[in-house]
Order: sequence, then C-alpha cells, then structure tokens
Amino acid sequence: MPYGQAPPPPPPNPQHRQPSYPPPQWQPQRPRSGGGAGAIIGGIFGVVALLFVGLAVIGALIRGGRHADPVSPVAIPTFTPFERPTSTPDSSETAESRPTETRTSSSDTTVTRPAKQVLNTSLKNNTLYRTGSLPRVSCPAGSASIYSHSQLKALIIKTSRCLDKGWAQIMRAQGMTWQRPNYAITSTRGRGACGDFPSIGNIVPYYCPRNETIYASTTAMVKGSGNSGGYGQLTDWHGGVISMMAHEYGHHVQQLSGLSNGWWGQTLRSSSQSGKLALSRRFELQATCFGGMFMRSVAASYPVTPARRNTLYYFYSRVGDWSGNPRDHGSPANNNRWFRQGYEKNKVFQCNTWLAPSSSTS
Repeated sequence: MPYGQAPPPPPPNPQHRQPSYPPPQWQPQRPRSGGGAGAIIGGIFGVVALLFVGLAVIGALIRGGRHADPVSPVAIPTFTPFERPTSTPDSSETAESRPTETRTSSSDTTVTRPAKQVLNTSLKNNTLYRTGSLPRVSCPAGSASIYSHSQLKALIIKTSRCLDKGWAQIMRAQGMTWQRPNYAITSTRGRGACGDFPSIGNIVPYYCPRNETIYASTTAMVKGSGNSGGYGQLTDWHGGVISMMAHEYGHHVQQLSGLSNGWWGQTLRSSSQSGKLALSRRFELQATCFGGMFMRSVAASYPVTPARRNTLYYFYSRVGDWSGNPRDHGSPANNNRWFRQGYEKNKVFQCNTWLAPSSSTS
C-alpha cells in the first residue's frame, strides 16, 4: 500500500514479534580490540532469555491517519566524541585496555612503548560513541520492487556493502575491530542458528549473534504472515525494508562494540520484568537510531528525498509496542523519535539511549 493510505483494520494481534535476540543458547561475544578476535563468554540462559527476545523493530499495522503526530528528536547530554570519557564505569560496565609495554634491551636500557588505545565497552561511555558521524556513502538503490524476491534480495545485499563502508571506516578509526555480518535471505522461511525465521505468524528479520548472521524472509516482510500484515502495507517504497535491515545491522555494531554484552549482563542482573523490558527498549531503540544514521548517510545517492524522508518518519510512527503487547521495543512515538534522532543528528553519541530520559525510551 502506498504511503499516505491508512493501513487496514488491525488483526487480533497486530504485533509482529520474533523470538530472536538473544536466543536461549546465546553466548555473548567479548568485544575485540584492533589486534585480535574476541572470546566467547557466557552460557545457556534458559527460560530467562526467552522473556527478552525480539530484535527487529516490530511492524504493527493498525488504524492510522494520513500523517504521524510530530515529535521532537531526543536531547542527549553534550559529549565530545574524541575525548576519552572520564567517568568510571560501574560494576556492570567494563573497559578493555592494553598496558604499557616495557622491555629491557641487551644494554640494560629500558624502552617504554605507548599503550594501545583503551576500548571502553560500557553502555554509557562506549568507545563507539567517539566515532562521530557515518560518512556519506554512494549507494544508488534504483527502482527495485519490494514484491520481487530476487530484486529485493539483491538490493539488501547491495546496500549491506554500503553499511560495511560506513561502519567499518569509523569503527576502525577508533581501534575497534570490524567484520562484515553474514546474510541469509529467503523468499519464504527457513531455520537459522537462532531458530526459525521468521517464526510462525511473524514477519520481521533478525540478527543472530551466535554466528553474526542477519536472517530475513522477503515475502513475510513485505506481504505479511498469518494475521500479521507486511511492511508493504505501510509503503511500497523499498526504503522502509532497507531501513529495517539497517536496524539489524545496528545490532551487529552493538555486538562488535560490547554494547550487547553490557545490555545482556544488566538484563540478567535485573530483578524485575519491568526492568528487563526497559533495558530491551533502550537496546532496540539504539539500533533504530543507528538505522536512521545510515539512511541519512546515503540520502544523496539512494536517494532519500525530503518526501521519502517523511515516508520513513511515517513508517516509524506505525511500528513499535502497541497497547496490550509486551513493551520490549518502544512505543511507536519513540521509534519515530529515535529514527529521527539518528537521521537528523547523524552522530553515534546522539544514539546513546542509555543516557536518555526514560520518557523517550518508554
């Protein structure tokens, strides 16, 4: 359905939920510095993990007007991107560092070498926030139809290379290890390392941290599945689907930077369901903000015209947590707000949902 037309009446359960992140057997991955691969940590979390799943922002297609209610981007505290954070991480946050290396030569002369860059892996002061803006990337999308599996799959893979260029450049500049995620894109459904994709009655793609793979069904995303409507009912422009894939890529960025470990560690320590859900919302809204940054970085070439930008704003005002369903991804208003935050400000530290007021992550 073209943008501007109201979606059909809501199905009995309008939310499209995917039990995908973390899977029951998820083992968080230790973030990596520029010199080596990270170690796999953690173990099987069982039933606890099942409570806090879902990775993609959920497409909830319900009754709606022609335009979304206007909301303002979030005001994030001032942060100097290239200045090392001075606050000390609390007990739930960690930082990796390399000590200064001292060697003694054959003439007993002590040689001191500079320490490698400190990588802060905490939620609030992560090194990722020092990376600045995603650079402008040339990424012409062409006129691919979302209703053609082959065309949409080709576009997803093509734009994934554009995501690679932007995120790899700014992460490596801060001494962080970057590597490309894997992709498994089908026309119907399949089974991946973190379970079925999509699960029965759901439509959304998901990122699996166990093998760093993004899974998606083009038919489910566009046309829906069961009682769940597809994204094509919100807009037939491919930018909606691609921005969702950029959200999934955002989870890969969170995995590489240590944000995923920090979120999951705090989730395990939280003693209440409401606390766990609040953490899940901050995690998901941050990925949505990263998706907004990407769409801004390719706006000139994709292109994302002012009218298409408004299409994306409308799109994100219609996805999220609706009344009567688990509140693990954020309200439609806040999904819209954080997508706009990433698109309009295009600074990684402006996507720091962990410093944002709870009203903006509800």
